[in-house]
Amino acid sequence: MTEDGSSDFDMEQCLGQLPTFLSVAQTGSIAKSSEKIFKASSAVARSIRELETAIGYALFDRVPRGMMLNPFGLAVLRRAERIQSVIAQTADEMLRARADVRPSEKSVLLNLLYSGRKLHLLIHIAQMRHLSGAAERMGLTQAGASMALSRIEGALAVPLFHRMMQGMVATDAADKVINAGKRIFAELRHLHSDISAMSGELSGLVVVGALPLGRTFVVPAAIAATLKAHGKLHIRTIEGPYETLAAALRTGEIDMIFGAVRDEAATPGLVVEPLFHDRIGILARAGHPLARRSAIALQDLLHEQWILPRPDAPGRKVVDDSFHELALEPPVPSVECGDLAIVRQLLCGSDLLTAMSPHQMRVEIQAGLIQELPVVMGKTVRRIGLTMRDGAMLSPAGQVLLDNIRHQSAQLAGTTP
Repeated sequence: MTEDGSSDFDMEQCLGQLPTFLSVAQTGSIAKSSEKIFKASSAVARSIRELETAIGYALFDRVPRGMMLNPFGLAVLRRAERIQSVIAQTADEMLRARADVRPSEKSVLLNLLYSGRKLHLLIHIAQMRHLSGAAERMGLTQAGASMALSRIEGALAVPLFHRMMQGMVATDAADKVINAGKRIFAELRHLHSDISAMSGELSGLVVVGALPLGRTFVVPAAIAATLKAHGKLHIRTIEGPYETLAAALRTGEIDMIFGAVRDEAATPGLVVEPLFHDRIGILARAGHPLARRSAIALQDLLHEQWILPRPDAPGRKVVDDSFHELALEPPVPSVECGDLAIVRQLLCGSDLLTAMSPHQMRVEIQAGLIQELPVVMGKTVRRIGLTMRDGAMLSPAGQVLLDNIRHQSAQLAGTTP
């Protein structure tokens, strides 16, 4: 299994053969395609054979009338057309801003965007910010990576990286190419799952971004249910701030995010699917001095020591709004933290309080380690659900995990920790 989850596919070879595949699919003939794209018929036929070898299945039925797409070919066509759209849009955006575009430059740019190896090199340089690390990742010498980058920049006639003290920083042009490359590789990753589903055994990689609430029950339970039914799937979770996860979602590196959803107006290019409403409670260790009281007013907690989420986290805003609703100033936290392991340890080992969903500590509450205090609060309800990229076409593997997240969310919505 590669880091892209595509053990059966040579993604770079697949990408390079797609223009020829699209031409044959559209014309229905190797000879007509040869005339259309100015390639020898033998080269067109070889390109199709190489693509079929890389994918592992014939994509065309060879009939007297020409080349007819079979079901596997139709699956490849759906992803190839999406990749073609990403590439065409990226090329248009990059060339539209320039007044001195040479006729050959669009061809050069298209060749770059259809070259998996070159795209991987640019992505690795941007991630690592230096050539040596990118070269090692690619199995190249540093001199080889440097020469390859120079050739790419020379062919495009634009710099792709600023050489700075802190390393190599991508230019705006490079960012456009790199983001397109990530979208392209996401489509190829989904193609792997598309083909495996058609062959009767679901495999491939699904990547889910998990915000704090999703990490304790819904996402783990959904993953377990998915793998029980489809043992060859590979599922990767990515944890981080919402903004980081949303950026990766837009480029296709993440297939979906589960957790507190943002307002649609604040998430351009993304769509949200609320699944249930969750509330915030005040939690403390079992045996906390306040736990002996039958009812606690919120103002009685102003002088306690608190663990609260970061100021930009949705849960923090819900907590602050609850205090404001009762005409109280929110407490200044002693600790700002969104890491559940740290919060759990601090709660169990001190008299600190926190404000979070009781579902996030359901295991500890059920084990008698942590308890919810009987505090009367203002409105602390927030929407929990899925966030996905507008226009994305999930793979069958992604759809299975998505359905299991929906199912587990419905289960959780009807329970109390």
